[in-house]
Amino acid sequence: MYPFGYQRIDTPQALKAAQQRQRGEADKAVSYLAGGTTLLDLMKLGTLAPAEILDINGLAHDYGDISWADDELRLGALVRMSAAADHPRIRSDFPVIAQSLDLAASPQIRNMASLGGNVLQRTRCNYFRQTGWTACNKRQPGSGCAAMEGVNRKHAILGVSDHCIAAYPGDFGQALVALEARVDILGFHGTRTLPFHQLHLAPGSEPERETVLLPGELITGFHVPIGPWTRRSLYLKIRDRESYEFALVSAAVAMHLDDNVIRDVRIALGGVATKPWRAHEAEQQLIGRRPDLPAFEAASKVAFAAAVTRPGNRYKVDLGQQTLTRALLQLAEMEV
Repeated sequence: MYPFGYQRIDTPQALKAAQQRQRGEADKAVSYLAGGTTLLDLMKLGTLAPAEILDINGLAHDYGDISWADDELRLGALVRMSAAADHPRIRSDFPVIAQSLDLAASPQIRNMASLGGNVLQRTRCNYFRQTGWTACNKRQPGSGCAAMEGVNRKHAILGVSDHCIAAYPGDFGQALVALEARVDILGFHGTRTLPFHQLHLAPGSEPERETVLLPGELITGFHVPIGPWTRRSLYLKIRDRESYEFALVSAAVAMHLDDNVIRDVRIALGGVATKPWRAHEAEQQLIGRRPDLPAFEAASKVAFAAAVTRPGNRYKVDLGQQTLTRALLQLAEMEV
């Protein structure tokens, strides 16, 4: 380990002062600490080396609540994963959220990790995490991507570029993008709210830029609209083992069925993309259709039509189609 500065932030005023200081020290690497379940791992590996850590757990009284207002669910960024997953109303009214959190990690990690930190977790690509590999455009821009010709079994097939094929590892993010959530962001300039799907960036030619967050900005909460599809929702995760493993393929799906016709459907895919991935074209295939196997199989093929594969991850196309078809079938059979 190396020396770094540490400050505990207990009030919004202290946070604002710290953000103003970051504005004047743009070249100084500063990281926020909530659960620390990603940050501390990467610091130990030497992948990240912040000069200062700002512990924001003291702000839980401002950004740590679960509430309902104006036909939406509101989640503070400092709500712990386990608290959201175990909340009775979330489990009944937003099962896709509860399931995405339940399946995300071990109980110990879910008790520590915050919702805000969860959506910002970094890729599990070994070429990014292990500094012995010098070719990683995400860690060292312009150095290349060792995963292109290396071991890429768990890497992305959607949203990739010639510069990076690292997969986004989260689960909760898929639920948020499927339900068209919004995210609150606080910086030295004030607060802004974005559609959640705009938070993460595809790698393009700058894979080191993973989000639209500016230096010093902090996620403070999420807004999830309540709709006729939220109760009929689920998260299906396929992984190498059932205990604490990241997705090879996952699907966050929600549907509004009326008179046995699909009036609305939301599909997000995980484990296969470089960011939380909304499958809009597949959704359009299903609107107005009966919820049956042929319709779901056709939509699943559309969802993966743009896949760009490598020898190691080519299997994800078939597995992804089967996973999405299975998720949609289970969704149609839900009793709500």
